[in-house]
This record gives sequence, C-alpha cells and structure tokens, in this order.
Amino acid sequence: MPQQPWKNDKWFVSPWNFNDAVRAEFHFPKAIKIHDITLRDGEQQTGVIFTKDDKIRIAEGLAEAGVHRIEAGMPVVSPSDAAAIKEIVKRNLGPQVFAFSRCMVDDVKRAVDCGVSGIVMEVPSSEHIIRYAYQWPLERAIQLSIESTAYAHEQGLEVVFFPIDFTRADMTWVLDLILRVANEGHMDALALVDTFGVVSPHAMQYLVRQVRARVDKRLEAHFHMDFGMGVANTIMAVAEGVEVIHSTVLGLGERAGNTPMEETAMALLTMYGVDIGLKYDKLYGLARLVQELSGHAVPSNRPVVGEALYQIESGIIASWFQNCGAQQPTELFPYHWDVVGQPAAKVVLGKGSGIDSIKAALKSINVTFTDEEAMQVVAAVKEFSLANKRLLTETEFLAVVEATLPHRVSAGQAVQTA
Repeated sequence: MPQQPWKNDKWFVSPWNFNDAVRAEFHFPKAIKIHDITLRDGEQQTGVIFTKDDKIRIAEGLAEAGVHRIEAGMPVVSPSDAAAIKEIVKRNLGPQVFAFSRCMVDDVKRAVDCGVSGIVMEVPSSEHIIRYAYQWPLERAIQLSIESTAYAHEQGLEVVFFPIDFTRADMTWVLDLILRVANEGHMDALALVDTFGVVSPHAMQYLVRQVRARVDKRLEAHFHMDFGMGVANTIMAVAEGVEVIHSTVLGLGERAGNTPMEETAMALLTMYGVDIGLKYDKLYGLARLVQELSGHAVPSNRPVVGEALYQIESGIIASWFQNCGAQQPTELFPYHWDVVGQPAAKVVLGKGSGIDSIKAALKSINVTFTDEEAMQVVAAVKEFSLANKRLLTETEFLAVVEATLPHRVSAGQAVQTA
C-alpha cells in the first residue's frame, strides 16, 4: 500500500484528518515560525530560575532544534538577563533574537543595547487591565505606547505589539486602541495574547477573523494553558493564517504555562501535514535539557517528551509489541520514537506484566522454564510491584527469579530484560 499523509513509516494517525470536508476551510500560511519564549515567559513560572549560562545553553539547544526566533529575555529584569541576551546575540546561533519590554522608551533603549533585532512590546489592551493592573490614566498608557513603539522602530527594531489580556477586552475598543497606537507609533506584527487561557477553540476562529478584517499586519499567537486549550487554540489560529507561534519548551510559563512547542509542532506535522521546519528529532533532548536546568518536574506520560511514552508494561500491549513492534511500530504508537529523538521502545516489568513479557525476560537472561514456572514468576513480579508501587529494575527482576526458581538460575547470571 502506498504511503499516505496519515500513514507512513514514521507515524500513523486518523485518515479523517485529511478528509476534503475537514480541510476545506484551512488557510495555513506558506511558512509558520516558532517564536520561543522559554527564556522569558517560561522563566516566569513560579520557582523557575535560569542563570546566564543556563539561558545560553538553552538558546543553543533551541537553535539546534531549528527554532526560528528566540525571545531571549527582558533586559530590565536584571543585569544577568541583559548579559545573557547580549551573549546570545553575540553568538549568532541562527535564529532571530528578540527582547521583551514594557511600553517605555527606557526599556527599548536597554533592548537596543543588547543588540537584538526585534522587540515584543506590552501595549494596553483593555480598560480594566489599564485601570487595575497598570493603574494609569488611559491617555498616558496610549501616549507611552506610541512614543516607545515609534522609538523602537527608529532604532531599527522589528516591533511586535503584545496586548496583555487581549481576549477579555471589548473587540471594537481594543482594536481601535491598537490601531491608534500602530498609526501614531509603529507596529510590524500583532500578537493575539490569551493571557489567561480563556478562549475556546471555537471562539479562536472568530477572534482571528475579526482581527484580520481590521489589521493588515502579521499576526502571532501567544496563548496560555489555564484550561488546557493552548495547543488547540494555536492550531486553530494558524489554520486561519496566523504566521508565528509563541511557545515554550515543556509548556513552561506563568500559572498553568504557555503553549508547549513540542506538542504543537508534532500535531501540525502528523495530523495536518504542516512541516514548520524544526529538527523534530531534537525535541526530546531539548526537553531533557530544559527539565534539568529549570528543575521542573515533567510527568512521565507527557506528550512527545515523557520518559515513559515508549515503555510498555501492559501485558496485552507487550504481546502486540513482540508480534509487530519491530516491523510495524506505528501499529502501537502514533509516531516512531526516532521522530522525536526518544529512546527505543522497550518492555518493562511491573504489576501489569503478562506471561509473554515474563517469558521474553526469562529468555533474555538464559533461564529455561516451563509454562507453570513462568506463571510463578508472573505472580512474583506482580506481588513485588504491588508491594513497592513501582516497576522492577533489572537487578530486582533477577532477584525475584532467583527466589522463585532457584534451581534455574546460575550464579552471576546477568539481567538483560526485553
């Protein structure tokens, strides 16, 4: 059977994703860029602290993964942040380097001093956020935004408007405000900012179409995960023509985090046939690096980069894996482990293990057995796993076998579980 966009040697997803009726209203842009915000918004997650060296190492990892733009930080935060941004720019890693700033000329000057090529600038977005958060008179917020965006443009920076809490503002009011600042100041692109992750995927299509009707500039998607909708909303936005995705490695970010890059990129690649040009086999290694440097606990079953995604405990799945896993791995996994740089799939031993897993594990350590003896080991493995509430290590499995079948195990036998 010839390969199809939904089924090839690398992944196997639903053919319905590519049905003509499903795809009829897609308007994906010709090119989609990743604007990584791990070093700025990602670090805003409570308890996450990156040193200058950490930021440089992560920036190098992002560049190796093919990320198009790096938001390297906010220079005004600390001298260390400013120094990290300068060093990342100096290294000329490949991606464009942006800074983040408030709508203040002094913030822009600091970004210019760092040598970045672009700047993401907070601009006022709603009456309530200006009144309660900024605590500024509306006209002051507008004038500061006009002055600072114009100054950034004069300094040769690419200017992206970043209206905080955009999605809880009145649509007409916020677009009137943005266009006034854009016309009297300067705007190269507008980020659709769902600061509190409160837009539904169905409303996202409406939002993008309303904005596109009035704003003839590049649009960018910056969404949060408070209701877990960031990936879906981002895909809805780019399917409507939004060209840039703001995302973080591992979904790091304020509160529930930002849209995770790895999940979004893999969904676009496999379920929509949209290749955004990343080196996907670097995603797992990049995630491990950010996990290590951030100290962020990552669930073992996290999509794309979780440690246990390709570990098989369930007896029935282990049997399937032994039957077809080597020749047809995408019968058991939606995408091959090699695609994202994960370690190869393997069978592990625990409470969920079945007879096929145990037989394979016994053969791997050159232990002969009868069917009855194999079932005794199954029972012993389950008992150990239940008592300790975890999988068995290779050494523990050998100890269980020695205790259960002492006459079958020779001294010094090594464990090489399947």
